[in-house]
Parts: sequence; structure tokens; C-alpha cells
Amino acid sequence: MDDLHVLADAAAVEVALDPIRTSILDALTEPGSAATVAAIVGLTRQKVNYHLKALEAHGLVELAEERLWGGITERLVRRSARHLVVSPNVLQTAAIDPNQIADRLSAAYLIAVNARSVSEVGAIASTVAATTRVPTLTVDAVIGFRSSDDRTAFAAELQSAITTLAAKYHHDDGRPHRLTVSSYPRPEESA
Repeated sequence: MDDLHVLADAAAVEVALDPIRTSILDALTEPGSAATVAAIVGLTRQKVNYHLKALEAHGLVELAEERLWGGITERLVRRSARHLVVSPNVLQTAAIDPNQIADRLSAAYLIAVNARSVSEVGAIASTVAATTRVPTLTVDAVIGFRSSDDRTAFAAELQSAITTLAAKYHHDDGRPHRLTVSSYPRPEESA
């Protein structure tokens, strides 16, 4: 089972969002048969099997193993990924272009940049073999700024440091990588 799949197909998203199918996906934290999932979600085995076929057709569940029981083959399936994320491209035909947003310090610009990242990295990850690592770098930190002046000074120093590093390592004939740095107020954590 993969950690995460980015769903770029509207039909797969529609299948995944069906409430019954969502409950079936939630029940498949471990591989299960139509019968074992039916007992968890409170439906008949036949109804669960119908929904499992739809989920499997869209790559949301996959065969884990088959067992023979007195001439009957029992199929055990599992989720294809622990987490599903919907690509922003599913909701609109044109890809999100952050350059169309004038205010580079707005929440809209931050969301557009991160939506582009989800779309681009999701597309790249879907084209490589499961055993191939996509060359990425993620830095995730929480910084408590004493004041807005400190936050502004930090942003200026960070921009300067990144510009210096990018100039040092950039080669026009190298493989281009997109670098994104984001900052926003961390939401309150629920208790």
C-alpha cells in the first residue's frame, strides 16, 4: 500500500466520494474480503462486492491475495493508498497559474502555488514505478515570531539566502527543479 495517491481523474474522485464507498475504504485499513468488509460497514456481502469492483476499477483498491475455500476463491483487497488527495486539476480544465494572482503575499497566491505543487508532483509520481523515488525536498518547520518586524526580517534573510544558494547551484543545462517556500499562521490544534 502506498502512503498517498493524488487523484487526477474526476471519475475516480466521484467514486471515492460516494459515502458508502468512503466507509468501505475506511474499513480497509487491513486487507479484507467482501464478507469481512460487509460485517464492518453493515451492508450485505453482495452490495460491498459491487462497490469494491467500482473502487478497484478506478485503482482505489487492489488485490492483496486470493484464497481457495472449498472450491470458492475468496478475494482479499486493500486500499491502494493510505491517503487520497484530489488534484486541483480535477475541478477545472486549466491548470492553476499562480502568476495570474497579483498579490504575492496573499493567501490566494500561497494556495495557488501549493495547488500547482500537488498537481505537478502528483502527475510525476503517477508516471514512475512504485519503487522509484521522485527527487524531492521538503522542509517543514514551525517558527514563533516575536513580532511582525521579526517575521519581515526573517522573510528578507530567507529570500536572500535562497537567492544566494540558487545562484551557486543553478546550471542552465541542469535538470530544472521548482523550489517553493511557504509560510502561514499555523492553525490551532484540536484537543
